[in-house]
Amino acid sequence: MDWLVVAVFGGVYIGMALGRWPGLAINRTGIALIGALVLLLSGAVDGDAALASVDFATLSVLLTLMVLSSQYAASGFFDWIGNRITHLDLTPRGLLAGVIAICGGLSAVMTNDVVVWAVTPILIQGVMARRLDPRPYVIAVACAANAGSAATLIGNPQNLMIAEFGQLDFTAFLLACGVPALIGLLIVYGVIAYGPMTRAAFDPVPDGSALDEGGPIKLDRPMLIKAVTATIAVIAIFIFVEDRALWSLLIVAVLLLSRRLGTDQVLGRVDWHLLALFCGLFIVSGAMAGDDAIANFFRDALSGLRIDNPAVLATLSLVGSNTIGNVPLVMMLLSLGPEWTPELLHGLAVFSTLSGNFLIVGSVANIIAIEQARAAGITIGFGDYARVGIPVTLISLAFAWGWIMMFV
Repeated sequence: MDWLVVAVFGGVYIGMALGRWPGLAINRTGIALIGALVLLLSGAVDGDAALASVDFATLSVLLTLMVLSSQYAASGFFDWIGNRITHLDLTPRGLLAGVIAICGGLSAVMTNDVVVWAVTPILIQGVMARRLDPRPYVIAVACAANAGSAATLIGNPQNLMIAEFGQLDFTAFLLACGVPALIGLLIVYGVIAYGPMTRAAFDPVPDGSALDEGGPIKLDRPMLIKAVTATIAVIAIFIFVEDRALWSLLIVAVLLLSRRLGTDQVLGRVDWHLLALFCGLFIVSGAMAGDDAIANFFRDALSGLRIDNPAVLATLSLVGSNTIGNVPLVMMLLSLGPEWTPELLHGLAVFSTLSGNFLIVGSVANIIAIEQARAAGITIGFGDYARVGIPVTLISLAFAWGWIMMFV
C-alpha cells in the first residue's frame, strides 16, 4: 500500500471538508491541485495514469453548459426572468411559489450555480421594493435550484459525473429522478411558506405600487434563440448520441461563432476554478483507485457499510455532502465504491443533490446565494439557513428514499 497516496488523499479530503488548510489562504481548488502535483512529482502517479484518470467527457459537457449559460446571460435572459419574477402580481406566498417553480425549472436544464448567481441579486431588489423580508426568498432560490437540478443529467456537476460513469440514459434518469426533484420543490415551498421559522415573513400584504417599474428589460432575441436552440441540441445529444463529449464541444464551437459576442465574453463566464478542481480530484481519486491494495481496502470498508442499501447511501450522502462536498463525495464513491447499477446511480444522484440543502456548506449554490445577499446588505446566518435547510432536506430525503426503493 502506497502510504503517500493515502496521506495525500486524506490531506486533500480534509481540506475539502474544512474548505482550506489551517493557516493558509488556499481554497478547495488549490488544495486539489497541490495534491495532484505532489503525486505527480513524487512519482506515485505517472503522467499517463494522471491523464487517464481525468474524465474529459464530464469536463467537456460541463464546459458546454457553462458556455451555454454565458449565451443566456449575454442575451439578457437572466435579468429579464429575474425582473419578471419580482413583478408578478401575487401575494407573498404566491411570489414564493413562482420563485421556486422558475428557479427549479431553470436548474433542471442549466447548472444550478449559474441560476442562483443570476437570479438572486434581482430577486432581492424586487422583494425589498415590495417591503418584504428577502431572506426566505433567497433561501428558497438556493433550495429550489438544488432540488430542481436533481431531475436531469445536466442539472449539476455531480449528475454529469454519474451520467458519464454509468452511461445513463437521459429519459430513464428523468423518469427516475424527476419525481423526487418535484416533490423536493413542493417541500421547499411548504417548509418556507408555512414552517414555524419563516411563515411570519409572509403575513404582510405586498404593496405593488412600491415597485420601481423603470424601463422594461430588453431581450436580445437572436442571442436568446441561439441559446434555446443550443439547449435543445444538448438535450438531444444526451438522448440520442453515444459520444456526448465530442458533440457537446461542437455546441461550444457553434456558440463561439458570433459576429457580436467575442470569445473572451463567452469564455469569461466559465468557472475555470471548478474545472481545475475536477482535474485535481480526478487525479487524486484515480491514484487511490489505481492502487489495488488501497482500492480493495476502501471497497471492503464501503461494502461493510452496505452503501448499496438506499438508506445507507442516503445517510452517507447527507454526511458527505455537508462535510467534504457532494462533488468530491460522488467522485470518491464512483472510484472506490461497489458495483454500480443504473438504479443505484440514480439514487446517488438524487441523494447527493438533495443533501446539499441541509446546511450552507452543503452546496456551492447555497454559498453563492448567501454571498449575493451579503453584498446587498442582507445577512443570512448559519442558523437562519439551517432552520429551513434541515427540515427541507430530511423530508425530501425520506420521500426520495421511498421512491428509489421502488426501483432498486
